[in-house]
Amino acid sequence: MPSKIRNSLLWIFDAFERDPGYLHKLMFGADAAYMDGLLCLIAADREKPFNGLLVCTSHDRHAALIDEMPSLQPHPVLGKWLYVTQDDAEFEAIAQHLAELVLARDPRVGVEPKPRKPARKSALKTGKGRGNSVLPE
Repeated sequence: MPSKIRNSLLWIFDAFERDPGYLHKLMFGADAAYMDGLLCLIAADREKPFNGLLVCTSHDRHAALIDEMPSLQPHPVLGKWLYVTQDDAEFEAIAQHLAELVLARDPRVGVEPKPRKPARKSALKTGKGRGNSVLPE
């Protein structure tokens, strides 16, 4: 049964709604914003350390973004991305600024998502990975 709990951080993505390049997806039990096919931001309203905004970027871009927004730090679990916790006093201002960078297509924000691996033939034959289907083989 789908969860009825709404992520309280979805307001961050409101600025993207009218942009034709925007795509919203669920990821890691959080909400992800894609722009022009690039994974840009993940809004996570869960327990620490997934309680804030993750900035999808590469290691070589960390310093420039941290210089501009010192509250950003490498995420403690997903260190390839930067993170600001909801507890930060500047959280709303930083989230708004990051949304503006995404809309401006700032090259420091956004990563190419990894393609999904196709289902293995053996899993399809055995029914594994298809849930609890009662349909005949």
